[in-house]
Amino acid sequence: MPRVSFYTLGCKLNFAETSTLERDFLAHQYEVVPFGEPADVTVINTCTVTAEAERQCRQIIRRAIRQNPNAFIIVTGCYAQLRPEEIARIEGVDVVLGAREKFHLFELIERFQKGEQTQVAVSCIDDLQEFGPAFSSTERTRAFLKIQDGCDYVCSFCTIPKARGRSRSQPIEATVAQARQLAEMGFQEIVLTGVNIGLYGQEFGVTLLDLLRELDRVEGIARYRISSIEPNLLSDAIIAFVASSRAFMPHFHMPLQSGDNVVLAKMRRRYQRELYAERVARIRELLPDAAIGVDVIVGFPAETAERFENTYRFLNELPVTYLHVFTYSERPGTAAVVQLDRMGGTPVPKAERSRRNRMLQILSHKKQHAFYAQHQGQVRPVLWEGTEKHGCMYGYTDNYIRVQRPFDPQRIGQIERVRLGAFAPDGTLMAEAPVENSAVFAS
Repeated sequence: MPRVSFYTLGCKLNFAETSTLERDFLAHQYEVVPFGEPADVTVINTCTVTAEAERQCRQIIRRAIRQNPNAFIIVTGCYAQLRPEEIARIEGVDVVLGAREKFHLFELIERFQKGEQTQVAVSCIDDLQEFGPAFSSTERTRAFLKIQDGCDYVCSFCTIPKARGRSRSQPIEATVAQARQLAEMGFQEIVLTGVNIGLYGQEFGVTLLDLLRELDRVEGIARYRISSIEPNLLSDAIIAFVASSRAFMPHFHMPLQSGDNVVLAKMRRRYQRELYAERVARIRELLPDAAIGVDVIVGFPAETAERFENTYRFLNELPVTYLHVFTYSERPGTAAVVQLDRMGGTPVPKAERSRRNRMLQILSHKKQHAFYAQHQGQVRPVLWEGTEKHGCMYGYTDNYIRVQRPFDPQRIGQIERVRLGAFAPDGTLMAEAPVENSAVFAS
């Protein structure tokens, strides 16, 4: 039986799509082996969100070639779509596949045999209309389900629309069918993923809320999470639905990117900080215990020291739970690079970008610690995962608090009501003795 290995960089959406490619290879009688082990074929799914992400992609490609010099190397994903010629110049790469082509891999490649020249199959992103259904199924407890792809926004720092095309969605019926399939496979939790999922369904006259209502009715799925949603697309109706739903968790992740309105305008974001604060306040009103995650970028060209301080103060005062902090990276062809004079004229020195990143990372740690401390002593449901680390197992509460307990394989895939206890050395909370009749679901 031929062997295939995979390596995925980037977002949850990439991981969902890699899992779909894995299933394609399994259907063609391949054995999937861990990356780094001897394999006949290696597939690398890439990311292009920052220059560092692209550097890591090149590093992984070269590592795969060194480890398996005779393997057939396939590179796909966002970096492959945007800069296929860069990848094709790496000696040892056999095929570069674009956003459309990765889902037609076996149609495009007749024989997985190394040749003298790299094959490049990358369509113009403007012609991409296919959706490419995908979900991940590598864990026993949680699955990532792709409901939307592409983006119609033109943020000045972002290359993702050029890498993934315009927004397109999977119909409600197909998405619900996949959720039922995941329930039959024993998954307890589904994370809904996409590039800009708030745009879901616009091309065929439905909304994200329509989909959420249908998914809430799927038996066997105990939990749903919305991976990320733009604040201008997170409506009062969606927040109210989550607050009253059967299975949607009190957990939101909203990209902010900057807490300064001048920077937001230069970034071409579709909201101001006042709207963001309103969305947070509305969540807190209806779901006081909800986790609220924030994406923020530091070092954008228009971000002067004063404007960064505006962002820091804004985030410090907001009742949010944690931050995902990104350091701005110049992406060729974006408005922030091409129109630098209009952005601010002077790039922020990289050392200063790193300093600002560290400041917000520390703030994130403080906020998350305070959120955890606020919930100590509460009884909350935890979905236990299968990974064992130092004799412990881990899981998340409904509101995204990381909890640990001594490893017990019988609890994997169970949702158990536990009392949240003391902090563990790694910053998670210890689960005290389970509450009576605590196992509310079992896989």
